[in-house]
Amino acid sequence: QVQLVESGGGSVQPGGSLRLSCAASGGMFNLYVMGWYRQAPGKQRELVATITNVNTTRYHSSVRGRFTIAREYTRNAVTLQMSLLKPADTASYYCYLVGLDTIAPALWGPGPQVTVSS
Repeated sequence: QVQLVESGGGSVQPGGSLRLSCAASGGMFNLYVMGWYRQAPGKQRELVATITNVNTTRYHSSVRGRFTIAREYTRNAVTLQMSLLKPADTASYYCYLVGLDTIAPALWGPGPQVTVSS
């Protein structure tokens, strides 16, 4: 059974950087989309960045140019490098994995907190 293990997050001042990592344990899909969504208090969950098994990426317009998502092939993992962070980036960041060659439901990580504040 595939599970997601997240690491990273924390608190940083505006303009700072943080890195999130998410690894799939217990297996991996051949065709998939993996990445992060985020949710701030009182707001809807929104896509931050995703990447596919063939490295097609997608970013929310508000993070494009500041965040970079990448795959770690050896660990069935993805990383999200977040730079030039803004207070508006404060949210819980949920790792997301969906297999495109399976009927299994999408998987979600626990959602570590990212806080950007001076």
